[in-house]
Amino acid sequence: MSAPEQIDVDIVVVGAGAAGLSAALTATAEGARVAVVTATALAQTASYWAQGGLAAALAIDDTPLLHLEDTERAGRELVRRSAAEVLVSEAPEMILGLQRRGVVFDADRHGNFALGLEGGHSRRRIVHAGGSATGRRLVRQLSAELVSQPSVIVREQRRAASLWQEEGRVLGVVCDDGLAVRARATIIAAGGAAALWSRTTNPPGSLGGGMLLAWGAGAAVADLEFVQFHPTAVTGVPGREGFLITEAIRGEGAVLLDPAGERFVEELAPRDEVATAIWNVLERTGAQAVQLDMRAVDPARFPNVVEALRSSGLDPARETIPVAPAAHYVMGGVVTDLHGDTGVPGLYAVGESACTGLHGANRLASNSLTECVVFGARAARAALGEPAIAPTGPPPAPEPAQDPQRTTQDAMWRHAGLVRDAEGLALLAADPHPLARLVARCALAREESRGSHVRRDFPQTDPGLAMHHAVVRGDEPHLEVWR
Repeated sequence: MSAPEQIDVDIVVVGAGAAGLSAALTATAEGARVAVVTATALAQTASYWAQGGLAAALAIDDTPLLHLEDTERAGRELVRRSAAEVLVSEAPEMILGLQRRGVVFDADRHGNFALGLEGGHSRRRIVHAGGSATGRRLVRQLSAELVSQPSVIVREQRRAASLWQEEGRVLGVVCDDGLAVRARATIIAAGGAAALWSRTTNPPGSLGGGMLLAWGAGAAVADLEFVQFHPTAVTGVPGREGFLITEAIRGEGAVLLDPAGERFVEELAPRDEVATAIWNVLERTGAQAVQLDMRAVDPARFPNVVEALRSSGLDPARETIPVAPAAHYVMGGVVTDLHGDTGVPGLYAVGESACTGLHGANRLASNSLTECVVFGARAARAALGEPAIAPTGPPPAPEPAQDPQRTTQDAMWRHAGLVRDAEGLALLAADPHPLARLVARCALAREESRGSHVRRDFPQTDPGLAMHHAVVRGDEPHLEVWR
């Protein structure tokens, strides 16, 4: 039997979504040799399915300061201002850079950006590509550029199973098939963890594996109690359970109706408000869904959403669509600075795997794809400053996967869903899955309701906990103030 493959590069990126692709392409442009390891086929990551766009202050009546104010307002006094300032200041040039890479964004008849409006934004600042197919087009274009680079090695259908670590420094990664990649720096861009919840908008692989790799190597994780539940995920439709209907459709005039056919919420309020309002209607009425009425919206604006619904027997041009909240985005993740540095030598994290404090207690719509591209590039440039250190021994054996059982996913929905309490969280804190336990402990530590974290037993927001983040170094969280 031949020995497992070993690759030596400057940078290894774990994950090939928007954050990983941005990091890899930035490092390549600086002359680095790069390896990308992805558990899926290239261009089929969670970013591929993103229906939202990229938020950037591009309109004449918009400014980065207004974008910052909206981000902080949505984040409920928990946004790390320094991280938000990086995002809003670098976003406009980032969009232009993507255009130069060949990404074609939607435009009006004059050739200007056709900017969309989404919940929590005070201006039209959402850039789309193909209506609700932005993630698909972005990832396809960046993936095509990636594979054209002679200095890039891509290994698809390989799952990062262990970090290669000696004397506290990360020297690379080992995959589930034994492939070992040695690098000056390792960038975790493996996506989020929303598929830990049984009802989710995410693909099945979004289980927080990258977070656990980094945490196991000594990195801190934070803000895991903050899980955004997207308000409008299809429910009760076989084959489309959890299918996300982009917020941009509400930005174009779709409305939410209760079982009596009445509007009950401002549809473009921040996502935590809309999701909680839907939850309250369902609790009060016993209904399984509210109805999204998009009959006044031009179907040609959102072709992939309309096609998906029609393939399931629903015609959004003629009837309302049953929706309810579903786990969508984990605001928390591996703690990093503004350059993706985790504090563990040689280890970086970006995208939904990371937590800079940018999103606070409730992510502003469409800030996440922007974050992926902006911070992916920043992490790559910082990672290139790491020294090349030769290992003294062989790479470690791959660790067995820590995938959750269905019982864990059901428990996450039941005990760490949109509304939680200490009794349920205490049960979850004893779950066999390590990330489920960490989520529960962070949620127990925050004895208040704030943004996407709603405690039935602590329904009020505690002003004394503003800017305090639940940080886990080891097993137990403690609260830290971030600025």
